[in-house]
Amino acid sequence: MAGTPDIVKNADIVMDTVRAADHDRYLSALYAPADKRGALLALYAFNAEIAGVRDRIHEPLPGEVRLQWWRDVNAAEADAETGHPTADALRATIAAHHLPKAAFENMLEARIFDLYDDPMPSRTDLEGYCGETAAALIQLAAMVLDPVAAPGFAELAGRAGCAQAITGLLLLLPLHRQRGQCFVPADILAAAGTTPEEFIKGEGGAAAERAVAAMIALAREHLNAFEKGAAALPVSLRPAFLPLALTRAYLDKMKGAGGSPLTATVPLSVLRRHWLLLRHATGGWRPL
Repeated sequence: MAGTPDIVKNADIVMDTVRAADHDRYLSALYAPADKRGALLALYAFNAEIAGVRDRIHEPLPGEVRLQWWRDVNAAEADAETGHPTADALRATIAAHHLPKAAFENMLEARIFDLYDDPMPSRTDLEGYCGETAAALIQLAAMVLDPVAAPGFAELAGRAGCAQAITGLLLLLPLHRQRGQCFVPADILAAAGTTPEEFIKGEGGAAAERAVAAMIALAREHLNAFEKGAAALPVSLRPAFLPLALTRAYLDKMKGAGGSPLTATVPLSVLRRHWLLLRHATGGWRPL
């Protein structure tokens, strides 16, 4: 709906939510056209809300209740307001841009995994989780930006989402291990010579490092596939994929920082993030 005014209510509150919880996506949204920015921020605020349920609600069942509340928000009539700034902004965005409610249902279903300490069973399961969360978010953002062009880049969104989400999980490794979670798939851990239990307890030694290296390689595999096709992205869709501008820099730093992602979060400076986003926002991705 190019040229339409931004219909998101409580836009400042929604923007502040994303700026505080997901600064990389907040920065990327600033490169979107002004009449699309509020809708993107509504999507990103919703994602931050459901991704952060475990941080705010430490028991699984109350966490599931919270996710169910979001399901009810998604299912309610379009004109029913909740009084929750992000929920109302999301509902307005879904209605204005004709976004598929099933995508949000799948996203909420995937986030149930976050609430429990069950290990991720396999690489296939991990990629499915990434597809329903980060990749779906990219595709929804693309639909907001250019609903005509977006369907042609759904496969690229899948690759982008896997690269971004796996990198994000690597960045959160210390936090996840501290609270007993293991997003590294059990088959990758077994191939490296360790188990989810050993990995969480920090007893994997060199095997745990091999598993992390395999995760970095998996993220790079998806990133390379994304970058191979990214030169074809129209300018209209670029802001939806902009968070990928930071992914290679994060992965490179994990490999060369001298500190393992197992024990420390790998940061990028604010200046570096701004520069990478600006470069890709203005120039896109060159062919590999």
